[in-house]
Amino acid sequence: MTPLPDAFFARPIAHRGYHDKSAGRVENSPAAFAAAIEAGYGIELDLQLSADDVAMVFHDDLLDRLTTETGPVRDRPSAELQRIVLMGGDDRIPTLEQVLAQVNGAVPLLIELKDQHGQMGDTDGALEQATAKALQGYDGPAAVMSFNPHMIIRLNDMGSDRPLGLVSSAWRAVDEPQVPVDTRARLAGIPDFDAAGASFLSHHVTNLDNPRVEQLKAQGVPILCWTVRSAEQEAEARKIADSITFEGYAA
Repeated sequence: MTPLPDAFFARPIAHRGYHDKSAGRVENSPAAFAAAIEAGYGIELDLQLSADDVAMVFHDDLLDRLTTETGPVRDRPSAELQRIVLMGGDDRIPTLEQVLAQVNGAVPLLIELKDQHGQMGDTDGALEQATAKALQGYDGPAAVMSFNPHMIIRLNDMGSDRPLGLVSSAWRAVDEPQVPVDTRARLAGIPDFDAAGASFLSHHVTNLDNPRVEQLKAQGVPILCWTVRSAEQEAEARKIADSITFEGYAA
């Protein structure tokens, strides 16, 4: 288990970069990452896998919401994905390697692996391997996390030397309708924290009074939270959380 560096507690973390569509800074874009660096914020970003097993910085499984293209990210090769413009700005979908080169250790990176399989079960390990490959030799502070504990367990089994964490929430049906109810009920109790070799937890801001979160914090586990959207919500969250992930205001 690798502990989370102090850099993650020294500054707020911009959710999907310091994005602002009115300024042409789309979420998970180079422009949003540049703005976060300039403002001195850490960066949270999301990874999906391309058809040729390259870690792409993109939140959704589908291209539909953020581009004029449609269909799954995983159906497209990385070269094609890198040509797709993000709606609301001039940037194209970057690879993780490109973002690592851009950030170059300037601020901490909180990297979330998305579960492309949809059921929060075991995976084929391709995104985990692509992420580990991209991070090889990167000297800046970077941590990896996922809602899917299987992905973090796999990274741990691969011998990852990065801080690994779990992302958690109340696991309501309205938020995760694709996940079976028994799986949601189990994950709500955060039962896999120790088995995953996790060193931190990132929990939903509206559920920080969860007894399991309280228990982990009492054991000395760093608690991060997502996604804070106002100064008032931040002040309340910081009564429990050691660091925040935010968007929509200047934290």
